[in-house]
Amino acid sequence: MGLILISHSRGLVEGLREMVAQVAGPDVPLATAGGTEDGRLGTSAPAIAAAITDVLKQSDNAVVLLDLGSAALSLEVALETLDDVDRQRVHVTEAPLVEGAVLAAVQASVGATVDEVIAAAASAATMPKLPRA
Repeated sequence: MGLILISHSRGLVEGLREMVAQVAGPDVPLATAGGTEDGRLGTSAPAIAAAITDVLKQSDNAVVLLDLGSAALSLEVALETLDDVDRQRVHVTEAPLVEGAVLAAVQASVGATVDEVIAAAASAATMPKLPRA
């Protein structure tokens, strides 16, 4: 199981990659796509497609996490470049990018199924950040 992290910010997604890699360990393929080719904020369908292809070369399935809604548009374009078999191996979640990526990485690192990885990522949407009394 591999993970693909997509953000409008190259710096954000590279920092997140570092964090996720420490949690996931070396056995979870991980790729990122952040920013535009010229270094601005935004997303790039070719960069997303390259990240997907990289992870699918190393894993049977890939879970994609992304930051903002317009990243989904670039992701859709990237997915159109894949053949049907590869497209079916890519699973997109609406989980929060940071927390979802960390929880997904933990599950992927212990050999969880695609559905379990996606569920873990999605659970981040309701995860409290502050201790409750």
